Amino acid sequence: MIRSRVGIGPTGHGGFGLQVALDLHAPHLSPVEAADLMARADQRCPYSNATRGNIQVVLSVDGRSIERAAAA
Repeated sequence: MIRSRVGIGPTGHGGFGLQVALDLHAPHLSPVEAADLMARADQRCPYSNATRGNIQVVLSVDGRSIERAAAA
C-alpha cells in the first residue's frame, strides 16, 4: 500500500509549489528491498519523470525517508 500526501508550500524564493510525500507499506519485503523498489519506481514513473526537479518529493518506507538517488 502507498499513502500519498500532496500539499502546497513555499519554494524558498518567493513563491509556492507542490510538495508530495509517498510512503510505502510492504510487510512482505525487507526495508532494504522496499526502499529499492520505491527508488526504482521513482526513476521509471512517467509522473516522476515529468515533474522531477519541479516539485519537492519525499519517498519513504513505513515512515522512514529513503534516498531518491539510491537507484540511480
